[in-house]
Amino acid sequence: MGYYDLSKAERVQFYNTMEEHILLDITEEKLDHILLYAADRDTYIRKNTYLILGRLYDANPSFQSRIIQTLGQLLKNENEKIRQTMVNCLGEIGKKEAEKVLKLFEIALFDKHHSVRNAVIGSLKKMGEVNPIPILNFAKKYLHHPEADIRREVIHGIELRGRTHPEEVLPLLKEVQFEKVKRVRNMVIHVLGQISYKKDCLEKVIQALHEWENTELVKEALVEILDVHIRYKDFCVKTYADAKEYIENQFNRS
Repeated sequence: MGYYDLSKAERVQFYNTMEEHILLDITEEKLDHILLYAADRDTYIRKNTYLILGRLYDANPSFQSRIIQTLGQLLKNENEKIRQTMVNCLGEIGKKEAEKVLKLFEIALFDKHHSVRNAVIGSLKKMGEVNPIPILNFAKKYLHHPEADIRREVIHGIELRGRTHPEEVLPLLKEVQFEKVKRVRNMVIHVLGQISYKKDCLEKVIQALHEWENTELVKEALVEILDVHIRYKDFCVKTYADAKEYIENQFNRS
């Protein structure tokens, strides 16, 4: 039975039990319950696990080094669900104290399983949204990594910050404007689209793109930006027509 198959009262009771078990593990320097919950097939039980660990970290300074040590240990576990859960917990901690977890992210970034790498992207996004400086510096370090998938992960990881502060991520994207690998190049274009539709963002993106040398990529990015204004029309500050007119005026198109 899954977490949301339980009644609301049962979920509250189950959550409280999880919290007691995980606190007991941390207090007694054990892993029994953490391993059980972190490996659960139910994504919501795994989510509760990393949220509880994150809250215990915040609330108990005396446990912090022990929790970090536990996360590092479990990043080597053979079960990808456990590794994924630990990465998500690192993301919770990193929203305030990124410097304490980025060394472990450097391990997770190269994980063999896609679900763990996806957790890295998601965690970089949520950390970068509220704690951008260390995350942008981390991404910059890997923008030119020899492995294309690593480059793609860190580019994707800066997207969320860019949605509200595009000026902070545009210099990093400019660095990789001549990316040759298609899936990484497409991610650059994707992120440009994603950071273009909120208040004052389109203007900042277009101003930056004027200075890019890769005119072919810029053309593709403009197509993506307009497509975003169709797909996300309920969330865009400008209508598709207004965005199209603005872009055409800026690039002197007829």
